[in-house]
Amino acid sequence: MDKLKAVVSGEEARRDDRTILQTVDEASTLGWGTRVKGFIGCFVVGGACTILGVCMLFLPKIGLTLFIVFYTFGNICALCSTMFLMGPLKQLKRMCDKTRALATTIMITCLVLTLCAAFWWKNFGLALLFCILQILSFTWYSLSYIPFVRDAIMRMVAVCLK
Repeated sequence: MDKLKAVVSGEEARRDDRTILQTVDEASTLGWGTRVKGFIGCFVVGGACTILGVCMLFLPKIGLTLFIVFYTFGNICALCSTMFLMGPLKQLKRMCDKTRALATTIMITCLVLTLCAAFWWKNFGLALLFCILQILSFTWYSLSYIPFVRDAIMRMVAVCLK
């Protein structure tokens, strides 16, 4: 019966004109309360993983590996938490904006290189370096959402270097 109503009202023709991304975006719409709960849940999991990773750092032998895994997973969860507020498609578009493209690329590259250095190359000094770069790039990326903050920081650094 719903199919018949869609054909008669002309909605069926409009459904055929949509792209795959529009269909996925429409199918993944959540209510505002659900979005906020998803954001909070994902952000809390990310924060807990980050704190747990820092606590694991002090374990002998395996501590550094656990720190890298938990810290990177925490950053990924924190990044994904904002997808609940904006929606995945809009978040990905905003991540690739002109003002954020470089920060996004560096941040994702550092996430991947941290895990590669820890597990594939088994070079923990390099993994710690990438983890520090992860912190800096994630901070720079996050600041891009606050108007004029990055410009103010750049001016402050320029004044301090003179």
